[in-house]
Amino acid sequence: MSTTEKSGINEIIIQGLTRAGKPFRPSDWVDRMCSTYASFGADRKLRYSPYLKPRVIEGVRCLAVDLKLRDTNPEGFNQLMHFAEENQLNILDAAGNSIPTPA
Repeated sequence: MSTTEKSGINEIIIQGLTRAGKPFRPSDWVDRMCSTYASFGADRKLRYSPYLKPRVIEGVRCLAVDLKLRDTNPEGFNQLMHFAEENQLNILDAAGNSIPTPA
């Protein structure tokens, strides 16, 4: 059981800020991530994954990640966490506390 599971966290926030406090570029990274996990519905319209939600928190573009993604798309979840880690993006729990990248 991971740390996030033990603490009952069901969502994390990936901030558009690096751990050094610098804005992450490109500025549309959240939209790109949401599009990567999107699919077309029966109406032929693009639908974002219910597990990823764009957010702006205190003026910073962020990506809210429902941890159910880990169960429904483990490979996608791992890729997303690798992206966050590789780019040194700050990850927050629901209370706004910085946490290590979930496994």
